[in-house]
Amino acid sequence: MAEDNKKQYLVKIPEEVESGKFVNAVSVHFNSNECVIDLGYTLPNAEKPTIKIVSRTNMTHKTAESFLKVLSNALLDFKNKNEDKSKSDKQE
Repeated sequence: MAEDNKKQYLVKIPEEVESGKFVNAVSVHFNSNECVIDLGYTLPNAEKPTIKIVSRTNMTHKTAESFLKVLSNALLDFKNKNEDKSKSDKQE
């Protein structure tokens, strides 16, 4: 059995990033070297719908695969917790 060599990292969030940004639009682009993810927002019911990009992230294909896995697992955990809560609320 292989040893688990996973490192634990300390994550520091700069104050100007801490509050986050609201997004309701995403665009993903791949080329031969990287994956580019644009996050933005659009105002509903605007006469000329425009998406304002508020964040762009560039990553390698390997990092994009890892991101997809982490995001998928987090969404599944969230859904499972909400389903369990919903079931217990209905039983009461």
